[in-house]
Amino acid sequence: MPLLELKNLSIGYVDCRPHKVVHESINLLLGRGELTCLLGTNGAGKSTLLKTLGGFQQPLGGEIFLEGKELHLYARKELAQKLGVVLTDRVATGNLTVYELVSFGRYIYTGFFGQLSKEDHRMVKEALACVGIETFAHRNLLELSDGERQKVMIAKSIAQETPLIILDEPTAFLDLSSRVEIMLLLRKLASEQGKTVLLSTHDLDLALQLADKIWLMAKNREIASGIPEDLALSGHFNSFFDKESLSFDIQNGTFKISNQSFKSVSISAKEPVRIWLEKALIRNGYEISNSQTSIHIEANHIGFIITANKISTHVKTLEEVLNQLKSNGL
Repeated sequence: MPLLELKNLSIGYVDCRPHKVVHESINLLLGRGELTCLLGTNGAGKSTLLKTLGGFQQPLGGEIFLEGKELHLYARKELAQKLGVVLTDRVATGNLTVYELVSFGRYIYTGFFGQLSKEDHRMVKEALACVGIETFAHRNLLELSDGERQKVMIAKSIAQETPLIILDEPTAFLDLSSRVEIMLLLRKLASEQGKTVLLSTHDLDLALQLADKIWLMAKNREIASGIPEDLALSGHFNSFFDKESLSFDIQNGTFKISNQSFKSVSISAKEPVRIWLEKALIRNGYEISNSQTSIHIEANHIGFIITANKISTHVKTLEEVLNQLKSNGL
């Protein structure tokens, strides 16, 4: 049995008259212990879908089953023991410490008076250690960076001990190293602790490298679901994301910015120099050709030899290569 199952689900806004449908006929499964990334274009309904699955919005139609039971049949406290949700909205934390906020994840297990037991405190400490923030457990939340605050919110969800964690763009507004760190943490939760993690993200390359499954979402299209490799080989990445300025390189498994090519250049170089030479040339509007062209660049142990119009010029750096091409109108 899948942990989460969506059957003919329609999502949107019930407060509108008539109801505004954002997406419909959604049929998807979430497996246990998997990291699933929700990718898609702006306005496709990613946040609406996650808020609906988290119980914050009512579905317009269809059914959501969590561990075989319809989502709307769960009492609030019971649901909080089944799924944790981390949204992009910045939470007003006042003068709370890290430990105090993470401990909120345990109050669904406390009795009438809300007293934390030794077991609750143990789980809070384990959650802090799991995300690597135990050293600043007593720091004020207002002192933390965005990346640190995101770790705190994830720790709170871990302290809830839920089998499912849903996150809406957890890497938004973070620098590259923090984005990688958060994604690796979520991957670890799925692979080592058996959590089912569903998150929306715009980090396409990270999702390709770390996700067990990917959901591709766009307006007026059926949501495509599968492992990254199958979606790449089936052409789904191309059809969902390819634009004049962006394309998916199926050979390298990366998304590339497509500049207008002015001239073709042939090159002779060994990796990794070849890779970075290609990047520099493509970024500046040149097309790399596999056959001999009027412009040829060869990399050797002391730099680069540019041959054009039967004249060869030696330079030492890639910056000098680009400057030489531009200054000679090549």
